[in-house]
Formats: sequence, C-alpha cells, structure tokens
Amino acid sequence: MMPRRIVIILLTLWFAMALAQERYPSPKWARGVVWYQIFPERFANGDPTNDPTLLDIQGSWPHIYPSDWQIIPWTSDWYSLQPWEVRTGLDFYTLAGLRRYGGDLQGILDRLDYLQELGVEALYLNPIFESPSLHKYDATMYHHVDNNFGPDPEGDRRLWEQEDPADPATWRWTAADSLFLRLIQEVHRRGMKIIIDGVFNHVGSTFWAFVDVRRRGRASPYRHWFIVQAWDDPKTPIDEFRYAGWYGVKELPEIRETTKGPVAGFREHLYAVVHRWMDPDGDGDPADGIDGWRLDVAEMVALPFWREFRQWVKSINPNAYITGELFWEDWQNNRLIQPAPWLQGDAFDGVMNYRLAVWIKRLVIDTYHRMSITAFQDSVRELMASLPPGQVHWLQNLVDSHDTDRLASQIQNPDRWYDHQANPAQNPDYDVSRPESEGWQKFKLVVALQFMLPGSPMIYYGDEAGMWGGDDPDCRKPMVWPELHYAAETHHPFGKPRPADTVAFDHSLFRWYQHLISMKKRFPALRYGDLRFFPEPIPGILVFERYSPGQPPLVILANVTAKPFTTHLTGVYTKPLSEQCLDVMNGKMVNSSQQITLPPWGMRIFQLGKSLK
Repeated sequence: MMPRRIVIILLTLWFAMALAQERYPSPKWARGVVWYQIFPERFANGDPTNDPTLLDIQGSWPHIYPSDWQIIPWTSDWYSLQPWEVRTGLDFYTLAGLRRYGGDLQGILDRLDYLQELGVEALYLNPIFESPSLHKYDATMYHHVDNNFGPDPEGDRRLWEQEDPADPATWRWTAADSLFLRLIQEVHRRGMKIIIDGVFNHVGSTFWAFVDVRRRGRASPYRHWFIVQAWDDPKTPIDEFRYAGWYGVKELPEIRETTKGPVAGFREHLYAVVHRWMDPDGDGDPADGIDGWRLDVAEMVALPFWREFRQWVKSINPNAYITGELFWEDWQNNRLIQPAPWLQGDAFDGVMNYRLAVWIKRLVIDTYHRMSITAFQDSVRELMASLPPGQVHWLQNLVDSHDTDRLASQIQNPDRWYDHQANPAQNPDYDVSRPESEGWQKFKLVVALQFMLPGSPMIYYGDEAGMWGGDDPDCRKPMVWPELHYAAETHHPFGKPRPADTVAFDHSLFRWYQHLISMKKRFPALRYGDLRFFPEPIPGILVFERYSPGQPPLVILANVTAKPFTTHLTGVYTKPLSEQCLDVMNGKMVNSSQQITLPPWGMRIFQLGKSLK
C-alpha cells in the first residue's frame, strides 16, 4: 500500500493541477483547429520596395557581404546560382545563408483569401522580430517587427534611434509594427487566429543588450543576462571575449538562467514584450493582439518559467493558446522527450507533435525500418495515456516543418532517422528530385492520417502546393503560387546529374487538403472525438474509430501497403453495423455489407449509425 504521506502529496499536486486547469483552461477554439505554418521570408513578396539591402543582412551568418549582392528571383531554379553568387566562389549551402527573396507581411495579407479558400483556421508565423538573418531566430530586438517585413525600412530605423530599448515607455510603433497589427485585424475579421514565435532561450549577436555588453564589458548593466566565459582585456590587441551560444552557435548568445528560468532583468523585458503584442493599445482588451505563442526550444528553458509565462499570457487573454517546440528526441542522451510535464494545465496548452510525425513516417514511408501497425497503435495509445484526458486535441499534428525535410522529400528518401541525413550537404546520396506518382499516393495517405488522428493538424506552407525539398535550407524554398511560372529544377547543389523537375502549383493536392479540412470541420468526432484502434484483421490495414457523444461514429480504414485490398466493411469492423453507412470520402450511401476496395496507400472513411442525414 502506498504510504499515507505520499498519497497526500499526490492528491495535493493533482488538486493544484486541477485548479490551474480550471482557472486557465486550454482555449476551446484551438481544440482540433487546422493550423498553417508560414515562414515569412519565403511565403510571398507583397511589397518589393521593402526588399532587404546589404545593410539589412549585416551581422548574419556567413558574415560575407559581396558588394554586388542582390535579392534572388522568386521563381528561379532553387540550386542554380546567380551571377553574383558564382563570383563569390562559395558553395550552395554557404550561399543559402546569404539569400533573401523578399517575403513580407504584405505578402501574407495579400494571400489571406487563399488561406481562407484552403480552409485553414489558425496561422503560426515563424519569427517576425527585427533580425539580420532570413530565419529571424537571432533577434536584434523583440519589440519591433523586422523593418523589411513592413513598408518603410528606413523610417523604422529612424524611430529605433529615438528609443531606449530597455525602457518600454519609450517604445514607438514603426510602420512594420503597424502593418502587423493590421494583419492581426484582418486575420480576426476572417474568423481566424494567429500566433507568433517566441524565441526566449537565446537572442542574436546583434541584440541590443548583447551589443551593449560587447561594447562596455563589465560596466554593462546587462552583463548578467548572458553567459560570459571570458572578458576582453582592452589593453591587448586580441579580443578575448567569450560567451556561450545556443548549441555553440556564436550568432545565438544564450540567456543566463537560474533554476527558475531566465535571469531577472531579461525576464522583466520579456514581460513587457508579451504585453506589447498581446494587448497593443494597452486598454485591457486583447482583441487587437496575437492569439498566443509558439515557444522555441522549450525544453531548454526551465519549466517554472513557463508556468509563470502562462500566468502572464492568460492574465492578458485567458483565451490565448500556448504551444511549445519540444525536440522529439534527446540525441545526446539517447532518449525520447516526453511532452507530459509541459501539458499538466500549468504551462502549455499543446506541443508540436513531432512524435506522431516520426511514427507515421515509419508506418507509411519507411521500408527497412518500418513500424508495424501494432507498434504504431501502441505508441499513439501510450502518448494519449500520458496526457491529461482530452489534451491530445490541442497538440499540433505536423509531418514536416522549417526544421525538417519536406514530406515529399521524406518519401523520396525513406529509411532515415527523422530529421537526420536529410539534405545533400549531410548525405551525398540524398535525392533532391520530385517524387513519382506512387510517392504522391503515400503523401496523400500520410496527410489523411495527420487529419484523421486526434490532434490539430498543422500544414507547413507549400505542402498543399506540392513543394519538396531537403532539410534546412532546402525546406525553405519560395512558395509556389498558381499564377507564377517557375524555372524547372535542373541543378544539383554539388553538380550531380538529376532529372529536370517541373515546378508548378499542384491543384489536385490543394483540393485533397481542402477535402480533409472540410471533413475535420464537418465531423465533431474528427475535431475532438475519442479514438479506438481495432486489432489488425488483415495485414497492412490500419483500422480505427473516431467517436463523440451523440454522433454516429466514423470508422477509418487505411491501406499502408503497395497492394490493393478488397473486402466487406463487415469483414474488418468488429462491432454491429447498421444497414447503411455514409462513405465520407465520396459522399455516397453504401450498404454495410457492400464490397469495398482500398487502393495502394488508400483510405476509406465511413460514418456508421442511423442519423446519416
């Protein structure tokens, strides 16, 4: 029997967790919502007059600034080098850090109708704050949107000079800031939500406080914000200044932490930043602010801070959504990261569900490292059992992102450890070409599972258009738009022969996403219903049920093999059936004993029961 003292402690913890959930429950709008991830520099160039200049990229890797540097044409062959790139003599993967394509906030505004037509309900934007890099994970400041994302880069610079970045009372609203507020307004007007990236474990080497530390040394009031390992001696010609960078990257100085999270000073600065973007006009009404945060490298920041962060966020907007990036595997210690500690009602509402992405890849894509249906079912059950009841519906179900190779290229390059050896710079045998027809059938099945399993599906920009590409930077190509004409991909980053691949918007794939999104919205069981797996009656056929109270259940059959499969629904479903079912994929009524066919990598969905009107 468990000791009485331990029982009391456990009950106290459970009660505290229950109180936290009751006070700030996860927002209903985010349960099973359809997400769309945007990498702003590569989504759409809506305003060429604000394109970055050589001045704007100063301070970013690889710290090379050719005098003839130019923006890369949006529709050019990805691996083909521009004349100025050739003259540098550098390889493609070094040059990729120099490239800019001019994506901006106006481009996102211009494409909101497209996103609405697709059917997405919430947007997640990779970092938008001022930074010299293309990815913006190296912030120069958190309180301003990058000036090249707005309409007046030079005017924004002049406003910065009038501020003290350490004093929120002096902060102004730049043209880029104002355009972002307009984007929030337009997103909300369409009934959609928007969250942004919070990168609070590290900043950029151009961050205003770090620049002050470099300049003033021990005299800087921000010296304790960073992990300084050695100070420079001004009496010597050598720069002895040393500091810790995230994963050793010197462009990303790490923030000093205690057991409670980031140190005082930086912590107060973050509080002001959170308030600025969640309630811009400071009137206590968060309707004009963002709807939440995606928190970068969340497990590298002490959990007590995220509990405090939740109080900040929810006190401004109780309906806000907080999600964390948790590395799906701790490679250094050879273990899986368990998301449960962050999902107990006192920290995050969700996480990026990379674990599901790994399992679907192993189930559908891989051959030699294939995951059995039984192992897949057990893994999903285990994840759900580790979370508070129903919390799985707030997890962001993704299959790829800005940090992995794209789904289409995962299919073209199976049997790899997820997010490893995922582009030609890491793996000389990596295939950069477009998948053939069978690959796209697998693609559709993977996406269907992403939508049919519990959670909130998240589409990485361009997947719905048929984009492919390896790991960073190849997963960050300019978005393929239907009205633009793109050069075929004929080049290889290391000069190897490859087939010429046509680059064009895939309308049939777009319609597939639309169809899946419409089903997610139409059937409550898919939005927030429970999950029941059935034993594998026939090898290679995954069968599961989604159901919710008062609604006819949905039974889903997925063929995870390259062979067609024909049977009767009664032959694979273990519960009593009504005479008629709705074939959800085709919108037709069928007899429950009617013969059905699953093509290779195919899926069929049936709604069971009497209330089928």
